[in-house]
Amino acid sequence: MQYARLTKEQLEELHQEFINFLATQSITADEWQEIKTNKPHVAEEEIDVFSDLVWENVLTKASYLEHMSPNQMHLFELREDKMALIAVKIDKEGIDITTKEGYQWLQQNLGDDNVVFMSASKNYGEKPNADKFKLIQQGAVITKGDLYQWFSRFVDIKE
Repeated sequence: MQYARLTKEQLEELHQEFINFLATQSITADEWQEIKTNKPHVAEEEIDVFSDLVWENVLTKASYLEHMSPNQMHLFELREDKMALIAVKIDKEGIDITTKEGYQWLQQNLGDDNVVFMSASKNYGEKPNADKFKLIQQGAVITKGDLYQWFSRFVDIKE
């Protein structure tokens, strides 16, 4: 397994896609019930293969990731050959940008000496989607890139 098994909730959301996946392998609903009952390890392998296919598709289509913590924001643009990063760090005590008030403070104090902007870029390793997935495992979420686009006005993006 390359990524992570989808949760029960995720599998339920993708129920029809999973049925289609089983159909591509000529597994009927009755056969699936038999596999789950009599060969649970085979059922788990099928779920793992399906999970990897879903993750591969999602990661290939992802264009932006965001990771927020109380005093830092990491915004990633997932380009074809590398990822670009905009990082925002807050050096002021008591400001938590994961809260509405803290984020408003940041918006109103972009020029403050306690707000530090950084940028970088990094080439992917051998498997770009594995690099993206690692960021998600560390807490990043896939986004449409609104924050990245907004903050890119204030930072010279390193190529």
